[in-house]
Amino acid sequence: MSQSIPKEAAKEHIQSEKIWTKDFSLIVFSNFFIFLGFQMTLPTLPLFVEELGGNDQLIGLVVGIFTFSALVMRPFAGKALETKGRRFVFMTGLAIFILSVATYGLVHSLIFLFIMRVVQGIGWGYSTTASGTIATDLIPANKRGEGMGYYGLSGNIALAFGPTLGLALAGKISFTQLFLICALLGLVSIILASFIRYKKIEPITVAHKKWDLFEKTAIPPSLLLFFITVTFGGIASFLPIYALQKGVSGIEWYFLLYALALLVSRTFAGRLYDRKGHRAVYIPGTLLIIIAMVLLAWLPNSYLLYSAGILYGLGFGTVQPALQAWSVKESPPHRRGMANATFFSFFDLGVGIGAICFGQIAHWFGYSSIYFVSAASVFISILIYMIILRSNRA
Repeated sequence: MSQSIPKEAAKEHIQSEKIWTKDFSLIVFSNFFIFLGFQMTLPTLPLFVEELGGNDQLIGLVVGIFTFSALVMRPFAGKALETKGRRFVFMTGLAIFILSVATYGLVHSLIFLFIMRVVQGIGWGYSTTASGTIATDLIPANKRGEGMGYYGLSGNIALAFGPTLGLALAGKISFTQLFLICALLGLVSIILASFIRYKKIEPITVAHKKWDLFEKTAIPPSLLLFFITVTFGGIASFLPIYALQKGVSGIEWYFLLYALALLVSRTFAGRLYDRKGHRAVYIPGTLLIIIAMVLLAWLPNSYLLYSAGILYGLGFGTVQPALQAWSVKESPPHRRGMANATFFSFFDLGVGIGAICFGQIAHWFGYSSIYFVSAASVFISILIYMIILRSNRA
């Protein structure tokens, strides 16, 4: 009898160290379905804008306004996670996202579409900030890098198949039906989310500043992420046009190989981070990204296009989960929501600024210059990283 208590305690400790609990599985699958619905709209919305009579400039505005809407809302989502709780913010964000996407099928004017894209950005900002925070709550602290790698796989698998599925359906059914399917995928997500047992994080009684929009402990890794996600703007917005101009075919394979490489890298990079820290993964991962950008700037044939996709996926898949785990590592439990909000705000900011700036750079110097500047941006992140390491030693 005297030994039963230690055994039970040991059993509970082992269970608490598991990553793949029921609740973690639910948040992973919930995240997968909302990302799948989102990824299906990415390549099809430009086609929808064209059907409504929009041009290239309006397509860029429709894409950009969503990113900045999500960016603006993330700090408020982080604050709400502290005060309203994880469930409220996550379910609210999912509901807003579902309603906005379902409404796309009823849109008959570009002005109304812009408004609904802003609404979708609000839902996306709330739901993804909450989802990442819930995942970090559920993962044991000593396995957070590995766990966030697994969690990120759900979005990567959606990225691998969502755009292709969306384009395939767009050629066979109406846009109204397509957007309703995307909304139904969001509905599956919210049903799964309703079964999660959310950990109650007791807030610490502190005097909040009026403009408390960031978690300061998360700023160093988030700043590094900004200089890396700048590269996204050049790839998502201009790589298909650039490849066509260079006479290089197989752009759809680039994105598929990129997504598959992300999947592979996340299976080992998180564990490496947990064992050896960000120093073991950051420099190797960013160097792979730089090589990928240089290959894209050159881009003589399809084989180097595919190689660039693989290297970019391996590099980003190695760096991103490590930076996210780092961003919440130093924050108090009641500030994890704000830490995740800070992390994803810098993510969105990098993508948005990259897309805007690279449009002007391409106009002045040509498309290849986009990827030389992207490589320089990642190199700047390495320099900043070295400064952060040196200041931590001081």
